[in-house]
Amino acid sequence: MRYNALSIAGTDPSGGAGIQADLKTFSALGVYGTTVMTALVAQNTCGVHSVYDLSPDFVAAQLDAVLSDVRIDSAKIGMLSNASIIDVVCDKLQQYPIPFVVLDTVMLAKSGDPLLQPDAIDKMFTQLLPRVDLITPNLPEAAALLGCDIATDETTMKQQGEALLHQGCQAVLMKGGHLSEKESPDWLLTQDGQWRFTSPRINTKNTHGTGCTLSAALAAIRPQVSDWQSCVKQAKAYLQQALEQADSLEVGQGFGPVHHFHRWW
Repeated sequence: MRYNALSIAGTDPSGGAGIQADLKTFSALGVYGTTVMTALVAQNTCGVHSVYDLSPDFVAAQLDAVLSDVRIDSAKIGMLSNASIIDVVCDKLQQYPIPFVVLDTVMLAKSGDPLLQPDAIDKMFTQLLPRVDLITPNLPEAAALLGCDIATDETTMKQQGEALLHQGCQAVLMKGGHLSEKESPDWLLTQDGQWRFTSPRINTKNTHGTGCTLSAALAAIRPQVSDWQSCVKQAKAYLQQALEQADSLEVGQGFGPVHHFHRWW
């Protein structure tokens, strides 16, 4: 069986993040990719120059077009930009149930530029989290959702993950890349247990799109495995290899992309 995945996100003309990264990840992992754009983002490896939000009605029209026609086995949600688009996505997830939905709680670009309006954070927390299966916040994003300080250790990191889990999503993958440790620890928290995953830090500046790539990999892999633990293990292994090979690319003058097609070239 060939699986179909959907990316709901913004764009990246430089190809390292957003919908472009999601499609590359889906393809690399043997899944057919479909897309719904929420915003047109003029960005590159150095930063975000401009954001043009698509109208909520047009986002809804795209979702109807895809979901009324194509069997979608999993979805990844990335940049949503504003509260009105979050409302549309919530409505369509209720109208068209999707077996697995991964939410990458995108708030900032790698350069630090904002990708989610401040008034939309509460709506994401109260309305969208209960409608998805897995969320993948980094530590600043988790703190913003909860309205608390950024975790500086794994104990606090897990406590914040548990607080997000209680909001209603089925699973939380807390990403610990912001901790100052030799390894980058991630914690998967579900109603059934907690699992720790670690990866050696890769000495590269080419980390543009890592969050997009990981969440897209999770969406691509989840229909093919039996549980989130196996899914996270495989997705992290794919991202680790993409990071290890990132320096073989020569893209941009800032934070370059990871190498999505490292297995082939």
